Amino acid sequence: METMSYAHFAEKAGTFAERLFDAIHQLSADPVAGVTRQGYSDTESKVLARLTEFGAELGMSAETDAAGNVWLTLPGQNRSLPAFVIGSHADSVPQGGHYDGLAGIVAGFLVVHYLKENNFKMDRDVRILMMRCEESSFFGKAYVGSLGMMGRLTADDLSLKHRTLDRTLDDFMKDVGVDTSRLTTGKPVIDISRIGAFVELHIEQGPMLDGLLPARCGVVTGIRGNIRHKVVKCHGQTAHSGALNKEFRHDAVMATAALISRMEVEWQKFLDAGRDLVFTIGVLNTAPTAAISVIPGLTSFTVDMRSLDNGTVKEFHELLLRVAKEEAEKRGVTFEFDRTIVSEAGHVNVELSDRLMKAAEKGNIPCVRIPSGAGHDTAVLSRAGIPCAMIFVANQNGSHNPHEALKMDDLLQGCFVLLHAFLMSANNHGTQTFNRRTDR
Repeated sequence: METMSYAHFAEKAGTFAERLFDAIHQLSADPVAGVTRQGYSDTESKVLARLTEFGAELGMSAETDAAGNVWLTLPGQNRSLPAFVIGSHADSVPQGGHYDGLAGIVAGFLVVHYLKENNFKMDRDVRILMMRCEESSFFGKAYVGSLGMMGRLTADDLSLKHRTLDRTLDDFMKDVGVDTSRLTTGKPVIDISRIGAFVELHIEQGPMLDGLLPARCGVVTGIRGNIRHKVVKCHGQTAHSGALNKEFRHDAVMATAALISRMEVEWQKFLDAGRDLVFTIGVLNTAPTAAISVIPGLTSFTVDMRSLDNGTVKEFHELLLRVAKEEAEKRGVTFEFDRTIVSEAGHVNVELSDRLMKAAEKGNIPCVRIPSGAGHDTAVLSRAGIPCAMIFVANQNGSHNPHEALKMDDLLQGCFVLLHAFLMSANNHGTQTFNRRTDR
């Protein structure tokens, strides 16, 4: 470990990474743009099968848990020790980028590839966890594979409809052989005590590491939780745009605009008070019958609010409901909110995160601390008491779009940090790698 250099690691790791990325791109390229790997689809299943074949090349065994997630294992010499687990999700948003999720799985392969190439003997197992259906784009529910693994899905989750098809999440999960009744009991379908540590490498999905910070690698300090509404409707009254004066109108667009404007002001107040919060109206539509000469009687929109603090996002959501009621009474409209979807904030293990920073220093990789605005499966695993941490690497052109990019050197730097952290933990003879009570 002392003599390992980045150049030595990167020489062969880059070629192997390209093989992995190219193979998966061939399976999941979208005919219009980018890639589409829907959770619990045939495409996602084919991707997992191909990655399992790569694992077999490295001498890794494979198993599938009750939620459909795939685990690859390179055995250590002492199988009684809890494993060091590396992983991320295999799915994507529709016509999304190729590296969101997949980069974290490839990172696990690069660590194992190095261990095999150099005949490294470690005490504990190293495992790659490939999770299904992390993205919420198709069903409106994030972290499906990891939540199912922890037994934390609900009947309402399983009944969610596909974004374009008259089929439910439950239907798609059963298509790939998942017994969904096992995933709603509140009890994990895996033995979480067998996980000594979990590290997820991920592209940052924002611009900070791509030039705004003095490093291209980051260790995550926390993961924002969110409260969402897939559909909020404002019901007003259509009327002739030229025949009705302002005082007689029940304009759904004006009411919606007023609500959004007021919430932006309130958002700034939270920020001025030093509270972490982001607020987004990602979709906003009028009725299909809307016309230039008609006062709109209906709008529909989405709501997404996030914070590193669960209490903050809950407070802002309650404020949204109060402001909506006030605007409705003032303007003679009604706001109809659909089911509230909640994902709690995720915490990282302090000791494990510190070890990643030390690993970066040991590997001479510039690294900074950085929060995660996006959600990740790590949040679900950490809430189950598993010691978790995350590495971010710089990417270009944002994420959740077909133009997403990733420089190989950025990926390899993050993987080099991950490799060092694993080697610092590989021969720990304790019953667990990290203290499960140091989450924050």
